[in-house]
Amino acid sequence: MSDHTCTMFLAGKAATIDGSTIICREEDYGNAFDSQRFVVIQPADQPHHYQSKGSQFQSDLPPARFAYTATPDADDSEGIFAAGGINTANVAMTATETITSNARIRAIDPYNTVDGIGEEDFLTLVLPYISSAREGVERLGRLLTKYGTYEANAIAFSDRDEVWYLETIGGHHWAAVRVPDNAYVIAPNRFNIAEFDFAAPTTMCSADLKDLIEKYQLNPGRQGYNFRLIFGSASNQDQVYNNPRAWYVQSRLGGGRHDSQPTDYDLPFACVPDNRLTVEKIKQVMSSHYQATAFDPYRQPADRVAPFRSIALNRNLELHVLQIRNNVTKELAGIHWLAFGPNTFNALVPFYANVNDTPAPYRDTTSQYSPNNMYWLVHTLAALGDRNYRQSQPLAEQCAEDVMAATRQLQLATDRQETVTIAERTAANDQMATVAMTHLTKLLGKLVALAFKAERLQY
Repeated sequence: MSDHTCTMFLAGKAATIDGSTIICREEDYGNAFDSQRFVVIQPADQPHHYQSKGSQFQSDLPPARFAYTATPDADDSEGIFAAGGINTANVAMTATETITSNARIRAIDPYNTVDGIGEEDFLTLVLPYISSAREGVERLGRLLTKYGTYEANAIAFSDRDEVWYLETIGGHHWAAVRVPDNAYVIAPNRFNIAEFDFAAPTTMCSADLKDLIEKYQLNPGRQGYNFRLIFGSASNQDQVYNNPRAWYVQSRLGGGRHDSQPTDYDLPFACVPDNRLTVEKIKQVMSSHYQATAFDPYRQPADRVAPFRSIALNRNLELHVLQIRNNVTKELAGIHWLAFGPNTFNALVPFYANVNDTPAPYRDTTSQYSPNNMYWLVHTLAALGDRNYRQSQPLAEQCAEDVMAATRQLQLATDRQETVTIAERTAANDQMATVAMTHLTKLLGKLVALAFKAERLQY
């Protein structure tokens, strides 16, 4: 993965409309294609001996305890990059979001660039073995302490009760915070954890982290421990690339500072939303590009670069919203919402996570272009829609809403059954994929018609 990519969104169970926990991340890449797949990894398919491709790390692995969903790269020549998923214990994990660090901590604890672990490895090394979000933090923390990492990353875990957010610190250290039940977190590509209480039951970290801060005089604050201040960056790049994304989401959902500006460094880490959050609202902010502000790229002249980096980009690979529900049976609790491609032109679909297989249009993504794959279909929509955005936008929004309504209807019908077998959940997912492919293919036809009317070869 390229540096400085992805945006993460987290929500505690009292912050959502139905009492679900949610961890969400849109995965980005460079200005090139990196096709994605949606798969289920069974315990028998989990490697017994793991070898990284981005470093010399290798290790024998214990037998996997749980099957899990994942969205790996279609071409695994550079690594699995499993990205995000839910295991059959109803524990979700997303990995990773690139974050920032500073020279002070990197001088003390350099990255392990030889045989450390990183984004390529985390999900595969952790998710098949954990039965709670806390266990996820603890297992990944042990791995980071033992092996180190070669990059700065943020990772999130959730189960029915808790949401945890972990950030790596230097090469071998880490810190994690439990997101308050009534709060959400929007995390762009910077160090995000702010105030940290070492004694609180809602925090975890490397055993020697506090001593490290004191020994090397790392804390510039006059009181307490603000980890963003201690370990993070405060660069000019943050002002245009990172801070504005947090500002925009907080301004839309509430709970932030009323006097905040897009370039502010000290925006809060966790916020209580004005209203309880829905998946639809989360999709809206994760598809945002500063709509209704002067910073929207679509309001800029064609020859002018947008002032701030937005969440929705041509570089979006996929958006997963990992929901663990508390109002259904455990077999139905995990929902791996998924949308491939640029978020402005895709549609989110609620796939059951506890299944044996995934729908072919999402599972069988090819490295080369094929409109039969959802990944490539959405990229086609984005290529056309971006050129005629004003006319395409309402069509894309209506399509996404229609897909949401139709797939939610299928989900409700499945949930209402007295018993739902794994085969029935798998079949429901196939139906949802068919609905999404049908609606998005119709949208493609509409965008082609729009583009054709604008052809210059007319007389």
